[in-house]
Amino acid sequence: MADLGRLPSVVFSDVDGTILDNRHRVTARTAQASRALAQAGVALVLVSARMPEALAAIRQELGNTGPTICYSGAYVLDSDGSELLSRPMALEHALRLHDFVSRELPGVTCMAYGYHSWVVDSRLDPRVAREEQIVGVESVEGTLEEHFSGRGLHKLLLVGEPKDIERAEREVGVAFPDLSAVRSSPILCEVMDGRASKTEGIRVVCDRLGVSISNVLAIGDGRNDIDMLRSVPRSWAMANAPREVRAAASRVTAVDNEHDGFAETMISILSSCNFSVRKKECC
Repeated sequence: MADLGRLPSVVFSDVDGTILDNRHRVTARTAQASRALAQAGVALVLVSARMPEALAAIRQELGNTGPTICYSGAYVLDSDGSELLSRPMALEHALRLHDFVSRELPGVTCMAYGYHSWVVDSRLDPRVAREEQIVGVESVEGTLEEHFSGRGLHKLLLVGEPKDIERAEREVGVAFPDLSAVRSSPILCEVMDGRASKTEGIRVVCDRLGVSISNVLAIGDGRNDIDMLRSVPRSWAMANAPREVRAAASRVTAVDNEHDGFAETMISILSSCNFSVRKKECC
């Protein structure tokens, strides 16, 4: 596929739609590609909108032990779980946004995430139940004041029909200019403190690992990956990514996440840099 000249020091990868297939699974080939990167001395760092607990099983399947970028860059953890960066939004902003969604966007479900907590209005909401099934973590019912007073929280996730989420992204962006509202899929909109970004998370991890951002690689599929893809010299958009995401990257994978696009790309990069990867080890 591509001759990148030398191995990257770090691969920063999105998770849903990139590492995972459409059933939110790590395939055997992807797990083996992750281990091949490790054997070649290339660190794999997950960069996700998910909370830390929703990445634990995925990291285990990948054999991934390094730092992790959660909440799209708002919360960065070292390999031992200690905080490298925290960009929470103030509780007052979250409360105003929660009220705004309830009042102006009644067809949208609002979920709150901060640190290691996931708080919802009702676990009986089918959208909450679906999200719990996907990420393998249980939410808790409660108020934002009960769970996030003092420290604030890292993300509000808005879930709804595509037309409602498109409207939510637009209207929240106008009503709350200090916050960042970005659709991560047609049915999801991530809202965070305006300072938070995957790019900042990447820079923090590069500093922690002592590597130059000029020798890292990023790969992703969502609109919330665009800033990350533009921030590094070598970036890949997944073949399943929307057009604007593909346009933001320097390259596009040959196949999508349903056909091991991440694994095929990583194996191709390793091979182009003369690191031998035996087929039987990666399938």
